[in-house]
Amino acid sequence: MAIIDSADGKTLRKYSIDELKEQAALMRGYSLTALCAAGSGHAGGTLSIMDVAAALYLRCAEHDPRNPDWKMRDRLIWSAGHKAPALYTGLAFSGYFDKEDMMTLRKLGSPFQGHPHRLKLPGVEVSTGSLGQGLSIAVGVALAQKMEGIPAKTFCIMGDGEQQEGQIWEAAMEAAHYKLDNLIGIIDQNQLQIDGPVADVMNIDPLDEKYRSFGWHVLRVNGHDMEEIVETLECVKQEPAGRPTMLICYTIKGKGVSFMENQPGWHGRAPNIQELEKALAELHLDGKLPVAELLATAKTFQDKVETRLEEKMPKFSMGYWWNSASSMKVDMRPTRAGFGEALRAAGDDPRVCCLGLDISGSITINEFYANNPERKKRWLSMGIAEQSATSVAAGLAREGKLPVFGTYATFAAARNLDQIRTSVCYGNFNVMIAGAHGGISVGPDGATHQALEDCSAMMSLPNMTVVVPCDAVETRKATATLLLNHVGPKYIRFAREATPVVTTEDTPFVAGKANVLRLRRESGRMIDAFEHVLAEEYVSEDEDLTIIACGPMVPEAMRAAWILKNEFGYDTRVINMHTLKPLDEAAVVRAAGETGIIVTAEEHQIGALAWRVSGVITASKELYGKPVLTGAIGVQDRFGDSGAAWELMKEFVVSAEHIAAKARELMVVKRDAMPPQPLEEFALEEALATSN
Repeated sequence: MAIIDSADGKTLRKYSIDELKEQAALMRGYSLTALCAAGSGHAGGTLSIMDVAAALYLRCAEHDPRNPDWKMRDRLIWSAGHKAPALYTGLAFSGYFDKEDMMTLRKLGSPFQGHPHRLKLPGVEVSTGSLGQGLSIAVGVALAQKMEGIPAKTFCIMGDGEQQEGQIWEAAMEAAHYKLDNLIGIIDQNQLQIDGPVADVMNIDPLDEKYRSFGWHVLRVNGHDMEEIVETLECVKQEPAGRPTMLICYTIKGKGVSFMENQPGWHGRAPNIQELEKALAELHLDGKLPVAELLATAKTFQDKVETRLEEKMPKFSMGYWWNSASSMKVDMRPTRAGFGEALRAAGDDPRVCCLGLDISGSITINEFYANNPERKKRWLSMGIAEQSATSVAAGLAREGKLPVFGTYATFAAARNLDQIRTSVCYGNFNVMIAGAHGGISVGPDGATHQALEDCSAMMSLPNMTVVVPCDAVETRKATATLLLNHVGPKYIRFAREATPVVTTEDTPFVAGKANVLRLRRESGRMIDAFEHVLAEEYVSEDEDLTIIACGPMVPEAMRAAWILKNEFGYDTRVINMHTLKPLDEAAVVRAAGETGIIVTAEEHQIGALAWRVSGVITASKELYGKPVLTGAIGVQDRFGDSGAAWELMKEFVVSAEHIAAKARELMVVKRDAMPPQPLEEFALEEALATSN
């Protein structure tokens, strides 16, 4: 059985083995076309799991596309959320939606997020993306099915690198303990992860023996032999083993496309149009997919997205977007580059050691040893295991080392928060944590990978120092300072995308001390238009307002200052608050007292910067009796979304245009504010109003 009419229980369609092979090839083609249209995504794992996906959705799992919430359905949980295109293709080919709808993959506003989101797309059972969590969810689902007496199965699709997460093994114990014979795990063992072969990064084998020792029934399957896949799935469905079952599927990453097969670089890549054409030819799909029409669907959707975004942007007399005007040009460079440069320079210190967490090249932590192979003995590959790596770093620090570990900010500062709190901060150990790809800069990967809460979490921990540099140059300086000169726990957060370079070698950087940036003139290059001064050395010029920003919002604040000067003649004091903890309170108090308006700007849930600044203003005795207007720009209590990083700056209303609009709003309030009425007059007017 497979696709069911839940109203009468009849099977709507049952594919033969040959038909499944044909459908799997077509599913690969549609997935690659969607990835090409998106311009990003994970081709390698999508192709390796596709034969299993075809077998599940088109024959072996029981579900009803017209009734996605049918209570008696089998549940398919994709713990390996980055293989989302395979999930979406399985749903499309089952009839949940038209195949062409998938072409909006990873675009802003699309239900086809970079990682699955259950609230946006019927047929998606759970929202996933942070590896290692799906099997625990599947245990909960299978337990509920047992409680309700539902004779259905729960399937959980995982990757092999994912087996490095400790939570997997907690769930494995639980499933065996509760004898969940309605739970079927599926591991896509393509033997590659981002940093290379799984066996080299962090060996997980022998997987079959490990799961058997945990009490599971384990079967090995050729993940590209459709007959073997179907026979095995139908067997384990019909004959429960009295315990959970794990299918370890031997597969090939990038299966079906010669230049993708067994290539780690295709883990997180999408094909361009030339590569797509070559891939479709190798899959024998020439003329079988309406490629031009599918890509046109994607373009039409994207055009609507761009129109909508432009309509919601504040309007001024001219366009000020980055490098769109004839002046104030900037160079763009990823801030993460500065992180790698600092590690490369500091690596000769024998105390420094770096811990890799599977995205080493992406966050540039591998620069520590890239050109210095003798340092490899101080390079520790920890695999996908953030919690353990955090405590390992604490142990290294205990023995006098200077450990650095990093991954996506949401995994570096959230998944392992208890370990940071107890293992690192409580003992005040000298551990450096890099929160890479912070904020919305990771773009199309979507909400599960966009850290919008990390700074608040880190700032709440005693002993922790938090630094958010504004560009690649400042990131290099901050990394070197924190690593070699600062003692204690430290968290540095930086973006993924190329952002404007607005500082130079001569720009001052002192941890814990803010900088004041002042627009001196409009220039051909923005970097020449601003003067940078340590806040404690700055002399007030009676500016109209202050913008306090951190990280990539500093260039946005600078651009906002340009807009405000050009459009309204306002002089703006921009403060680069690169150190969020400890905050430069003196700089905040002076700016509030001298300008009367404070606008904060953060690429984060409003609060990490805004509430700290507001708290300083509220508590300052120097400001008692002085009117201070405040406004906050940041993410407004929502999760992230798939979309290009610069699109998300507009969608989340955190661009310079939005900062300038907020500043203008407060300036109007300041201008129109009436002197406070004497208390007696106010009481009299209130009494008259009541009597009338």
